[in-house]
Amino acid sequence: MAQGEMRMSKAIMIVDDNALIREGLCEILQREGDFDVCGTAANGKEAIEKAQQLHPDAIVLDLSMPGMNGLEAAGVLKKLMPSVVLIIYSVYQSEVVEQQARLVGISAVVSKSERVSALIYKIRDLLHPTAA
Repeated sequence: MAQGEMRMSKAIMIVDDNALIREGLCEILQREGDFDVCGTAANGKEAIEKAQQLHPDAIVLDLSMPGMNGLEAAGVLKKLMPSVVLIIYSVYQSEVVEQQARLVGISAVVSKSERVSALIYKIRDLLHPTAA
């Protein structure tokens, strides 16, 4: 193993109430090589519990979930883990969503209508800012 190789793999957590999206994103991100999907959650409450155990580098959150939505969960996560990178991955994308997202500490909002490569690029850009 090359020196520094271990450090390159970033732990990502996927939070979405749709199991197919969770599984699909896990599979795609694992294939990338520089990401390690450390866990998944089906809602905001579960995300907060798991994130505290798993300490991910980044959390990809759906906006619309039952119980606690992505924005609500992000607000709590940012207080508990100020250095975690939060990304909303949602079908709902608007100026209002982006403004609310920034207020609770979310780094980016990526639309599910875009290719998954847009999400991968955004995660990399936020986790490895010097590599860009």
